[in-house]
Amino acid sequence: MQLMLEKGAAGGGLREQKKRATRAALAEAAVHLAAEHGAEKVTVEAISAAAGVSVRTFFNYFDSRDDAFVVIDEDAGARMRRAVLDAPAELSPLEVLREAMAAELAEVEQQHELWRLHAEVLHASPHLLARGLGAHMAAEADLAAAIAERLRGADRAGGADGPGGADGAGPRAGLYPRLLAAVAGAAVRTSVDHWSAHQEEADFLDVFREVFTLLAAGLPAPSA
Repeated sequence: MQLMLEKGAAGGGLREQKKRATRAALAEAAVHLAAEHGAEKVTVEAISAAAGVSVRTFFNYFDSRDDAFVVIDEDAGARMRRAVLDAPAELSPLEVLREAMAAELAEVEQQHELWRLHAEVLHASPHLLARGLGAHMAAEADLAAAIAERLRGADRAGGADGPGGADGAGPRAGLYPRLLAAVAGAAVRTSVDHWSAHQEEADFLDVFREVFTLLAAGLPAPSA
């Protein structure tokens, strides 16, 4: 998911919290204006005015107007990478990703409508959709790199060697992290889609954790 607005993120001093809130306000304004008028008709001036900041402030957070629509939340990616690397050693890689992503998705129920609008904006503009896909793939690759680094650290601590051992070579340091990052991303999208259609039945985080429980169990077929 690319739309992880930063205003709900914990941690950091007051200045950092204000910066996250300003970026989130700009992104939210951009999405709402694009959903109402079409992205091509929305200007930086309009986005800035809707967020209550100057055009100069806008360019402190985004290099271009399109960046505000795509909402590449680099801080969210950095937080997840740090969470992966700092998680307790006894947690499996899947459990580590589950907890890192759950922390970022804590406000998904409040942001659901904004996420829906964001998807509409991207799908209505092919070049924005392509940029969003590219941003997603880059974020997924960065997360895979953090998983690989965690595995290398575990191998060194355990004195492992061989194809996936301490030298960091082989499928464990390559294929497995990429697959796990991709599967976790698909789990998030599935959780959001399912919860969106069944909001009255369960809280989002309960659905999210159930999806990861099914993954951890090896996706057994449901009983009749």
